[in-house]
Amino acid sequence: MDRPMYQRKTQMRQTQTRQNLNEQSQAQTLVVQNTTSAVALRYYLALFASLIILAFASGSLMAGELEDKFRGSDKTSSIVIDHTRWEGLLKTYVKQDGDGLNRVNYAAFKQMGWKPLKAYLGDLQKVDVKKLNRDEQFAFWANLYNAKTIEIILAHYPVKTIRDIDISPGLFSNGPWKKKVLNVSGVEISLDDIEHKILRGFFKDPRIHYAVNCASIGCPNLATEAFTGAKLEQQLNAGARAYVNSPRGVLIKGRRVTASGIYKWFDEDFGNSERGVLTHIRKYADADLARRLEGVNDISGYDYDWSLNDSRR
Repeated sequence: MDRPMYQRKTQMRQTQTRQNLNEQSQAQTLVVQNTTSAVALRYYLALFASLIILAFASGSLMAGELEDKFRGSDKTSSIVIDHTRWEGLLKTYVKQDGDGLNRVNYAAFKQMGWKPLKAYLGDLQKVDVKKLNRDEQFAFWANLYNAKTIEIILAHYPVKTIRDIDISPGLFSNGPWKKKVLNVSGVEISLDDIEHKILRGFFKDPRIHYAVNCASIGCPNLATEAFTGAKLEQQLNAGARAYVNSPRGVLIKGRRVTASGIYKWFDEDFGNSERGVLTHIRKYADADLARRLEGVNDISGYDYDWSLNDSRR
């Protein structure tokens, strides 16, 4: 074989060998990368699972702590919490517009009403809630929830929606509801704790949803008077009637019924079915709405406006 031909064959063999070695190296690298990725994936999945377990465990402990601290009332108690400061702030900064929606003048509230609101909240957190009778307890928690919601808005104002106040812990949380923002009887609690564990958990009354306000247009009105134990039944019924008979609660166009998202999110509080929701709505419907609901057996859709209930909008 002549030298040029031999050299060419030798070069071809060397090139092929290098290619084979490169392919083997790349394959080994890919195996290592895949192994590393798999190990990392298992690690993060285990970590994620641990966090979920920890969150559920913490939630269970918190629920137990709330049970110990706040369940139960003194039926014989004549203690009355003074909510006149809160009512004064409501009458000053909450006004109804032409559509029946109570809007808040957050700009003026922040400038002149924030300090007295903080003082009111500070005094509420010193109350021994278990010494109250049941109606006074409900009024206490509803006023505390609404006053703290306003205070959170003022601390971050101007905002377009309460959901932009992203202070809750957790990767998938938004809004302020899960952050521990209050301390009552030595227990740190969130707005969610008040609404879901205490009010919904202890009182089991669907009218709770007309009492707590999330600072949104779609929400039932923030009342212009404070809740009190003496007037509670009257106030809850008034709130239910006002919302049910507003287009934010129920809107009918032809045979299409659109209800507030509240009735979908918390359907378990309204009979756990559309029929149960409609039964609840009919209970508080005025004559005109009741007539238009005749023969209606289902809800076509749900809607909710999270825009801030700001008087400047």
